[in-house]
Amino acid sequence: MDDIKEITSTELQDMLDEKSDIVLIDVRENEEVAQGMIEEAEHIPLREIPEALKELDKQKNYVLICHSGMRSMNAALFMNEEGFKVMNLTGGMLEWDGEIVV
Repeated sequence: MDDIKEITSTELQDMLDEKSDIVLIDVRENEEVAQGMIEEAEHIPLREIPEALKELDKQKNYVLICHSGMRSMNAALFMNEEGFKVMNLTGGMLEWDGEIVV
């Protein structure tokens, strides 16, 4: 198994600014997302990730996001095992200093 690449908030902002070909997936619960999320992110709660993989493209690069970086790492490890190219946002939304949408 490959190690999961961890990226910082700054690195993610750079990727978004450069219009990198990445897909953001926020794995937090509905009540957490209601408090705000990264505008470009798609919300797929952690428990729904296994089912959602059928709809995702293995050719794309995914960045997983949660509150602190722990749940998203679990999702990233799972997706990696399933053959997806994934990165984890270190520190999650606690470290994110870019724009959020409520």
